[in-house]
Order: sequence, then structure tokens, then C-alpha cells
Amino acid sequence: MQTHALDIQALKRDQGPSTGQLGPAHTSLRMENLNLFYNDVQALFDINLEIPRQRVTAFIGPSGCGKSSLLRCINRMNDLVDGCRINGRLLLETEDVYDRRVDVAALRRRIGMVFQKPNPFPKSIYENVAYGLRIQGINKKRILDEVVEKSLRAAALWEEVKDRLHESALGMSGGQQQRLVIARTIAVEPEVLLLDEPASALDPISTLKIEELIYELKSRYTIVIVTHNMQQAARVSDMTAFMYMGKLIEYDDTDTLFTNPEQKQTEDYITGRYG
Repeated sequence: MQTHALDIQALKRDQGPSTGQLGPAHTSLRMENLNLFYNDVQALFDINLEIPRQRVTAFIGPSGCGKSSLLRCINRMNDLVDGCRINGRLLLETEDVYDRRVDVAALRRRIGMVFQKPNPFPKSIYENVAYGLRIQGINKKRILDEVVEKSLRAAALWEEVKDRLHESALGMSGGQQQRLVIARTIAVEPEVLLLDEPASALDPISTLKIEELIYELKSRYTIVIVTHNMQQAARVSDMTAFMYMGKLIEYDDTDTLFTNPEQKQTEDYITGRYG
């Protein structure tokens, strides 16, 4: 994988402009009047958003604006927070994520999540990637071997670890651990990848590898990334949503939002006047 940061922008230009008007056939996730409350405190206000399939959508905004809370709504991680309640609708394809009949464990296999700090299990590299398959009852060595190699290759990690698959994942570097977690997530073949500031704890070289990986993975997955780094959002995303105080202020293709925003709040944030 020899792509460099500037090449990513060139590749994005080659595929033509994105559009916010995608229609149902091209929409992976749809939010309709989504509100989130922590006990009596409202954290998200009437979010309406369409996230395109097999594209990268970035959520940006100052700390505490609700972007990570919104990300966690998508695969119901907020269910784990006491006093949390949600109203409105959030659709994965045509299925309401918050329908009472939804199997949450199955939902989280369809919508994988990678957190800010790498969290490999205290197991071997191989067993980290195979973990999700074993949970599903898949234990045939041939299948596990194939999926582990395929997932590590997809995460641009195979060549670095193929000779030490049975060593502890905890001995890997931070950047390698984060790519391992991505490999573990995609091993169960999700439809959507949620990335919550996946490179914020990494050095610049590891950050570049993660950004290159995001670009390559979007041909197979819908990717939603939360980032504090506006330059990163500009480099890796096709669409960008700017949030402020729990509200969606502006949503557009990334190039338009960064170069010609419609809202003054967006312009002020991008130009560093606040946030």
C-alpha cells in the first residue's frame, strides 16, 4: 500500500463529486428527527441525516457537541448508558435500528465499531481476529485460517504479522493494534464501520496508515468517522457533518463544506474562530 496523503485527495477527485441527494438506493443509514436524552438532559436535537453507502462520512465539531453520542446511536452503544433514551428513527437500509424486535447482538455484527484507544484482547493476534467467528460457533481451522488472513490483508497488516500470528497482540505497536482491531471488526463482515477518533492516540506515521486503510476499505463498507482533526476529515471523507451543541448545523460533500460552507457557524469553526 504505497498511497500517500496527497494521493488520497487526487483519487477522490478522480471519482467525481459527491452529492447529498443520494436517494434510497444509495443510502446506508437514515436518521429522522433523532433525539437523545441522558436522564433529563437532551444531548441531540432533531438530527436528520442520510449517510451514503460505501462512502466515508465524517462528524466534526468542538468537544461535547454530540458527535460521539450520535455515532454510538448507530449501533445502540448508548443502550449501555443508564438513563439514556432515544426517540425518532434510525434506519439501517430499511430496518429501524430501535425497533423492539431488533436483535442488538446481530445489529452490532452488521455495524462494527472501533474506538479511540486500541483495545485488542489479551489473546494472540490470530485469536483476536478469529474471536467474532468463534462466538458465532465457527471453529473449523480452514475457515478460520482463511478469514484471519483475509481480514489481516484487508487491514494492511498481514505482511507485518504473518510470522507471529500466535504471539500476544499486546506486544504490537499502537498503530498495529488499531489496525488489528479493524481486522477483528471486519472479520465478521459488517455492513458499516464506525470509527470514533481512531487515530487520535497514534503517531503521524501510524495515523497515515489508518487514513490510507480507511480510503481502501470504503469500497466494501459504509464508514462513519468521528474526528477532531479537520485536516483528517478533509483528507479521508466524502461527506462531512458539522455539529454544534447537539445540533446538526450543516451536512454536505466534504469539498463543498470546507471551501464554501452555507452556514456562518460552519465557516467560523473551520477557520478557527471558535472550537
